[in-house]
Amino acid sequence: MSSSYCKSLYSFSGDQHQQGLTFEVGEIIRIVHPLPGGWWEGELDGVRGWFPSSYVQVLEKTASMTSLPVEDVGEPLPQHWKCYMSPQGRRYYVNTSSNGKETDIQLNGFRSSGSPLHQNEHSHISLCILISLSLSLSQINCVTFPLPMSTPEQQLLKPDEWSYCDYFWTDKKDPQGTSCISGFEVLLQKQLKGKHMQKEMAEFIRERIKIEEEYAKNLAKLSQIPLAGQEEGTLGEAWAQLKKSLADEAEVHLKFSSKLQSEVEKPLLTFRENFKKDMKRFNHHIAELRKQLVGRHSAVEKARKALADRQKDLDVKTQQLEIKLSNKMEEDIKKAQRKSTQAGDDLMRCVDLYNQSQSKWFEEMVTTSLELERLEVERVEMIRQHLCQYTTLRHETDMFNQSTMEPVDQLLQSVDPARDRELWVQEQKTGDIRPVDIEI
Repeated sequence: MSSSYCKSLYSFSGDQHQQGLTFEVGEIIRIVHPLPGGWWEGELDGVRGWFPSSYVQVLEKTASMTSLPVEDVGEPLPQHWKCYMSPQGRRYYVNTSSNGKETDIQLNGFRSSGSPLHQNEHSHISLCILISLSLSLSQINCVTFPLPMSTPEQQLLKPDEWSYCDYFWTDKKDPQGTSCISGFEVLLQKQLKGKHMQKEMAEFIRERIKIEEEYAKNLAKLSQIPLAGQEEGTLGEAWAQLKKSLADEAEVHLKFSSKLQSEVEKPLLTFRENFKKDMKRFNHHIAELRKQLVGRHSAVEKARKALADRQKDLDVKTQQLEIKLSNKMEEDIKKAQRKSTQAGDDLMRCVDLYNQSQSKWFEEMVTTSLELERLEVERVEMIRQHLCQYTTLRHETDMFNQSTMEPVDQLLQSVDPARDRELWVQEQKTGDIRPVDIEI
């Protein structure tokens, strides 16, 4: 059996003839039979079905029309009527004298007079399927998504990574529930919140620096107070060392505060100084692409309505021709057909432009969301490193403080009251001759 190939121009979802068959824009359909009534019998992804010829572009055409033999019909048909069999085994009756515009799918739908009981005009069939969204698609805020019920589960772009590029495609209601925000705006809010948290961390470190500076200042001041400065001996040495350790400790804390400022606070404040400018650039770029997508979607809907109007006009003129045959009416029908064809071409062009815009938006969303993901990882890692530096400096401060106290500990261990007494007596003694009794 010879075959043809065609490319779908519009999304289509089948009606009663199609048994639920669907096809999408740009899919290649292998045509088995051209049928009257504006239909093609064909195969798509191994599924046999009927496709409306007004919605496909023939790429290769070699097939010839076939019909059931008379003996297979079962009973005589009215003049000019023929019977065709669908791939699903349903019979399809076509009035060949009306160029396939009259159809019927009921074998018992003929009166004894030979006229069909139900005459389904081809234009009526066209209206039933007129460029409605495919049953496998849905549109949310001008973005086209597959329906989970009719589409195999999509493979994640970065499985097992919970990547930004996989989970922020649809819009969501804002916390107040008054409007929607895009998935990309959710990502931007995450970035802005992270930047704000980073700023607050820097402010926290600044307060810590102030405490250290004030503490160092008070320690240095305390070390200069001459209290108990006249203590002598080994205890006096230990006391003097303790006061000196305060001055040393003040220096340690002053250095700690200085390092906190240069090695922790400043990097937190200066990291990605162009952050807001970068976020604004990302947001503007994606917003412009989304705006373009909305415009292209509006154009598709407008073209869809125009095609419906043209098809309706063609139906009206076709019905008028059946009532009253005239050359003028036939010419009007030809004009209506040309306008309907042009409307179909316009819709095809609008759909193509829409798909181009959505593809561009998709690509930029993936690229930009991955960039935001990278920046967030970079931000978290940077903060982690500098907080680790904070703990390192804190440990170093404790070690230096400990070192300032070691001489104090050693001198305190050496305090000897007996030795102090000896030294003091040697220095302050007034004489070692004791008094004696008077002898008479």
